[in-house]
Amino acid sequence: MTQKIGEDNTSPGGLVRLWRWFWSPTARWSLGVLLLAGFAGGVIFWGGFNTALDLANRQEFCISCHEMRDNVYQEYKKTIHFSNRTGVRAICSDCHVPHEWTYKLIRKSKASLEIWAKLIGRVDTREKFEANRMRLASDEWARMEASGSRECRNCHNFDAMSPDIQKQTVYQKHMKAKADGQTCIDCHKGIAHHLPKEYKDPDEE
Repeated sequence: MTQKIGEDNTSPGGLVRLWRWFWSPTARWSLGVLLLAGFAGGVIFWGGFNTALDLANRQEFCISCHEMRDNVYQEYKKTIHFSNRTGVRAICSDCHVPHEWTYKLIRKSKASLEIWAKLIGRVDTREKFEANRMRLASDEWARMEASGSRECRNCHNFDAMSPDIQKQTVYQKHMKAKADGQTCIDCHKGIAHHLPKEYKDPDEE
């Protein structure tokens, strides 16, 4: 067959063909039905994903492994964050998982790496846990310092502290910390868990 002048005989590239195929309705389903099905699938996936995140934030999940249940959980149960006169309890995720979605997803992604430590038994005995306590605590303190004690401030706020209710010595320390740009973790390490034996209080040095 003779090619006509000006006629382009080249076939479309692979990406072009893929794009046309993606947007072409099938013989059985219309494009609208496919879009609705995709939207419904996305909603189901998103709901399932958020449900899984919520389940992973529950205290039952946090202490489902003996490493947490037999060590830091037992310490936490003896603190004011577990039992107090007002009946307000802060669970593991309140302190260790950001509430905002983006930060929460980042934290959960990093926490998934801890599965490897579980599999190889890095802290599966009390002795191993104590040997790693300083490293584990330092990592968490650094995270909290970097965020300005963000999770603490979901409940505690310098501006909400009353000089009429707090003891004056405590109130003045809090106001000084606010003026100096300090946040909760600068002074309250060990508030919910035992301090590592290697820890040195800078105020006592």
